[in-house]
Amino acid sequence: MQAFYDRKNEIEVLSQIERQSEYNACFTVLSGRRRIGKTELLKRFISGKKSAYLFTSRTSEKSLCTQWQKILEENIGLKIFGNIENLSDLFEQIMIFSQTVHFTLIIDEFQDIEYVNKAFFSQMQNIWDSQKSSSKINLIVCGSIYSLMTKIFQNEKEPLFGRATHSIHLKPFTPSVVKTILRDFNPDYTQEDLLCLYMLSGGVAKYIFLLMYAGATTKEKMIDSVCNMASPFLSDGRDILISEIGKDYGTYFSILQAIATGHTSQSEIDSIIQKNTGAYLQNLQKIFGVIEQIRPLLSKAESRNARWQICDEYMRFYFRFIFTHQYLVELGNYDILKQFILRDYETFTGKTLEHYFTAKILEEGGLTKIGGWWDKKSQNEIDIIAVNDLEKSCKIYEIKRQSKKIDLEQVRTKAEVFMQNLPNYKHEIAGLSMEEM
Repeated sequence: MQAFYDRKNEIEVLSQIERQSEYNACFTVLSGRRRIGKTELLKRFISGKKSAYLFTSRTSEKSLCTQWQKILEENIGLKIFGNIENLSDLFEQIMIFSQTVHFTLIIDEFQDIEYVNKAFFSQMQNIWDSQKSSSKINLIVCGSIYSLMTKIFQNEKEPLFGRATHSIHLKPFTPSVVKTILRDFNPDYTQEDLLCLYMLSGGVAKYIFLLMYAGATTKEKMIDSVCNMASPFLSDGRDILISEIGKDYGTYFSILQAIATGHTSQSEIDSIIQKNTGAYLQNLQKIFGVIEQIRPLLSKAESRNARWQICDEYMRFYFRFIFTHQYLVELGNYDILKQFILRDYETFTGKTLEHYFTAKILEEGGLTKIGGWWDKKSQNEIDIIAVNDLEKSCKIYEIKRQSKKIDLEQVRTKAEVFMQNLPNYKHEIAGLSMEEM
């Protein structure tokens, strides 16, 4: 059984919702990228409770109803005489049963119901609206395809828009949890081991435990584990995004490769792709949730001085090294792939370290804003600025892998330029290197 870490806040929120559902029906949507640990969290939460876990398989509606009907009878005692052949009838029976019995019902991979019966979401809306007032159900749905889950619950034209009473977005493990896991598996870990684990996982549970249970607890072993014919790290980026984007992924993948290799402005990306990529970039951000647009801290939302970055550390690694050298994977030249990774590792992980410290500073709390800053000509650039508007203070950080490369005098000069934006604030400057991880 996989070890279980953290998620105390999420379990507390789920517990509060469960208590509320004893009096009023609750409908919770749990979202988060694939491999983040949604199913593990929910199964852990319902352990020992009156509950049923239903997995949505892409099968016939009749077959799915048969599977679910058996689980419901075994787990919560819902006995239905005769075989139900459509999901709407089954859901109506569940809602009727919940009028007298309180229980938690989880429907996993909820978005895949669209492949079983496209009409079900409308039917579900009607049943929920008519019976929720007399129900005691704690309904939780979750799914792994970001674009479809967003469409189902956030598109105002969809029948289930506005029906969820609660929404939880499961995020990757924080740096402190990643450190705890690595320490448990390798008490003698180095900062380089920690940085490599963060580069490959970004705190995503599945990737961390794939490495840990394989004994890949050092940088060298992690890279060896990735550069292996059986490694899921060689294909997971592609598989996840094709499930989101579909078959017409070519241009999207080329854009992600461009961003991962350091071309972060739209003009640079357009030049590489040889077309206007504005619509593609917006889709990658708003529909698929793969990239984000970042602007200098305190700049206006309409500022054109913007950059694009891949949100997910593993995806950033995948498009920088695996997708770029896909021909090596196809040829089975894993040793050469490993050499490419090691050759560019230090340069690449400079930005990884920035992302790590941003997450670490956020975890420590006490902030109202955090981000990087650069001027229009990119002559002055600051890695991280953490602002507390209540105290009218900010901390300005320079991030380098090695502390000896941090030039605080240079940072002080850049800080003087930036602080013109916050004239009444006090500020501190500091350097952060791998020693402070």
